[in-house]
Amino acid sequence: MTEPRFTVETARVLAEVAHNRQKDKLKRPYREHVLAVGDALADFDDDIQIAGYLHAIAEDTPITRQALLDMGVSERAADIIERVTQRFHEHPDDYAAFIHDVAKDHDATLVKIADNAHNSLPERVQALAEKWPDKPPVSRHDDARPVLYTAVPREEVEAILRRINPHLLPELDELVSE
Repeated sequence: MTEPRFTVETARVLAEVAHNRQKDKLKRPYREHVLAVGDALADFDDDIQIAGYLHAIAEDTPITRQALLDMGVSERAADIIERVTQRFHEHPDDYAAFIHDVAKDHDATLVKIADNAHNSLPERVQALAEKWPDKPPVSRHDDARPVLYTAVPREEVEAILRRINPHLLPELDELVSE
């Protein structure tokens, strides 16, 4: 008898439960963010979708890579999760270096594009700007997009943006020509 496979739906439920009581910078339920990132990757294979739902699990919960593997998460999905977890990088405080490292891996780049796009939703950017008027809310996200968008095929970026943040499509057109 084979063990049950760790599915996309399992990842979605785990993400919801693992982040259930967490809040984002705007005091909104953080699970909404992780679910949106996973949902934005619906056009891609299971490992990429699983990594999307679980992209913040190693950063924001006590769940380890080994625990994920023990639950049945594939090595590939665990690798993607690890690559998009900033604290695992050589220089975790250097966001630009982190983004360049993520962009070396196709699958991790897709997850990071979805994460970036959700964090860059107009209503979110506006709410952050109102909360902290002296601090540009997403300048690091703005700076990351050209690196991420040029690391994978344009149609893949477009598929993600159409699902999660269509407001970024004109910027994609400016950054990446056909």
